[in-house]
Order: sequence, then C-alpha cells, then structure tokens
Amino acid sequence: MNSLRRTDISAAMPLVAEAPAKIEVRGVRKRYDANGNVEALAGVDLKVRSGEFVCLVGPSGCGKSTVLRMIAGLHRPSEGEVLVHASGTRAVPTAMVFQSYNVFPWKTIQANVRFGLEMTGMSGAEADRRATAWLGKMGLADFANAYPPALSGGMLQRVAIARAMAVEPEILLMDEPFAALDAQHRRILQDELLTLWQEDRRSVVFVTHSLEEALLLGDRVVVMSARPGRIIAEFEVPFARPRAPEIRGEPMFAKLEQEIWNLLREQVGKHAA
Repeated sequence: MNSLRRTDISAAMPLVAEAPAKIEVRGVRKRYDANGNVEALAGVDLKVRSGEFVCLVGPSGCGKSTVLRMIAGLHRPSEGEVLVHASGTRAVPTAMVFQSYNVFPWKTIQANVRFGLEMTGMSGAEADRRATAWLGKMGLADFANAYPPALSGGMLQRVAIARAMAVEPEILLMDEPFAALDAQHRRILQDELLTLWQEDRRSVVFVTHSLEEALLLGDRVVVMSARPGRIIAEFEVPFARPRAPEIRGEPMFAKLEQEIWNLLREQVGKHAA
C-alpha cells in the first residue's frame, strides 16, 4: 500500500487484517453527573483485532481516555457494551500505562515492577526473575534498588511500562504515556516502544494527541470528534512492519500527518469554542 486509506464512519469499517476481534466496543454512550446531563460519548463502535496496534486521537475532552478505561473495566458505559475476548491463558488479560507514572514512592524500582506480578499470585523467585528481565529490557538494571524520587520522568515511565509488560497481558492499554516528557525523551521512548511491540505484537490501544506518534506506532489511527465523542474516521497506516523510526523523515509520513490534521482541525476548533 502506498497511500493512506481513510474510512469515514458513514462507509464500511476497514479491515486492517483478517484476525479475530480482541476488543469490541458496541454502541457505547457515557453520561456523567447525577441526572446524566453531561454526555461524554455518543455511540462509539470500535473493533480491535488480535495483534493490532490502534491509536485513538481527538480533541481534549472527547472521551478517548474514557473509552480506554472502559476496556480496562475501570468505567462502565451508560449504554452499549464493551467486550474483551481474552483467551484465558494469561493471568492478566489487560494492563494499563497512564500519563502519570503511578509508581509507589516507598517501594524500590524492583519492587514496583514486581507489584503486579505479586497480585497474580506468582512466586517471589519467579516475580524477581521476570522483574529483573524487564528492568534490563528498559535500561533500568542499574536502578533496581533505587527509589522513584531519584529517577527522572523518562525513567519513571520506563518503570511503568516494565510493570505493565512484566505481567504479559494479552492487551496493553496506554493513556498518553509520553505526554509529560520532554521532546527528546518522548522520541526515545516512542522508538523503544516500537521495538518492544514488534517483538511480540500484542494488542494495543494507545491514546495520544500526537499525530506523529500515532503514525509511527499504529496500524490504524482512529479519529474522534469533539464532545460528545464519536468516531468520525479511521485511517490505515501504510508503512510495513517491522517499522523503523526513520519513517518520520519520509515525505509520505508528513503527507499523512497533514491529511489527518485537516480532518481533526475542525473538531479541535469545536472543543475550543
């Protein structure tokens, strides 16, 4: 494929790959406040296939994070349903990485990564082995006995990713995990995540405001409207796998980013208004 394929919601949903559905969001609406007067989501339908990396983009407040939290089971829809088709072979079907690092400041880095493993009932020796392995993959082996206040923001986000990956979830949910980082560290972690994901191809739903990030990482970019959020278009990303970070410099990359922004600009304006 050498051009971007866009599918408006008025047309048929695109098939990125003939793989079974891992996540299905069906007709989901979400209302807040006691009387249900604040509508956050207005009928969202989304399917994520096994092994697919899907990026959600849209204006602030459009409900991207709400969709993610529903998939994680942290929020319930007011209407509709969210189905997660776990195989049952993993102790933890989903794991989530947040924008804030959510590490325990009183625990060492090793203990932070071990925490999710301990919650699954894993033995101490195996939890230590797996935590050590993931700290090594994330470049944190020398900081296993350090405490979070001693680490930079980029390092703490590596801890959060290691903790989520260590439990080996079928589905990884990431809510703007690099938004709080400076531009250089954000780029480095994007590249590292791209490499890690291409090793095992687990299903990922990734919320971001960065179109560059979405195109670098994703198989598909799903665009949401201003609140109340709904899906207005989906774009299949044409770059082959395995994908190298150098695609950022290709003319097609810039062209695709601009095409998505042309659609998204109106929605951002509505949010600002």
